[in-house]
Amino acid sequence: MSSQGGASLTKAIIVAAGRGRRLGASTDGLPKCMVEVGGKPILHWQLEALSQVGVRDVVIVRGYLGDKIHPGRFPVRFIDNPAWAENNILASLMCASSELGSGCFFSYCDIVYAQSAVARLAAVAGTAHGSLVVDRRWADTYAGRTLHPVAEAELVSLDAANSLRQLGKGAVPPSEAAGEFIGLAHFSPEGGQAIAQIWRAALAGGGLASPFGRAKTLAQAYLTDALNVMIADGKLLVPVLIDGGWREIDTGQDLARAALAMTAWAAG
Repeated sequence: MSSQGGASLTKAIIVAAGRGRRLGASTDGLPKCMVEVGGKPILHWQLEALSQVGVRDVVIVRGYLGDKIHPGRFPVRFIDNPAWAENNILASLMCASSELGSGCFFSYCDIVYAQSAVARLAAVAGTAHGSLVVDRRWADTYAGRTLHPVAEAELVSLDAANSLRQLGKGAVPPSEAAGEFIGLAHFSPEGGQAIAQIWRAALAGGGLASPFGRAKTLAQAYLTDALNVMIADGKLLVPVLIDGGWREIDTGQDLARAALAMTAWAAG
């Protein structure tokens, strides 16, 4: 979509600022992204997968115990969110707003995914303002997942042209969901600039304490709140459809289930 598209294919932003309280003792002395699953930290799985599609410039937005984030053999840059305890994913991402103008891959810090999911995303990256990995078999991951209910899933609905129509927690009834946004995406330069502009406009219009999207305040907004504004503004967001091959690690139960799933991916 842009002459800057090449840069967007080599940069990634990972938001890793939150506390991860529902992982209990696992995050008492470690940030969530450094919790091990399948023998190594969540972050290392992500960095390895991203590096295999050509990403070599990784920006990590850190907060809780940020000095304990160790990327191993992968070179990264850090940006601090000093207000991590008072805000949410969108505000954390906006700590790196200056990085969005060239476009980038984006990842939540608490997900692991098969290399095939990243490869499918990379294959279409830059063809829309935003390309979001969406799991069509999302309901399978909630079978027996008693500590993280479906109400917290970032479900997605699509329009007649197969573009995203709506997404987010509580935004789409399960019966109408085409899948779940897993937290892995790519934004073109224009898409990245649009997110930053939406944030600036919201700040100017009411500030951090004002409602935004489905959030009670802008400070507590999710990325999906901004993505819904992008859709309303006519920006093209498209799904990259997968059928499983990823896990969110939000609770101790999720941690055990993710390790089993990753063993299955390796065997398959």
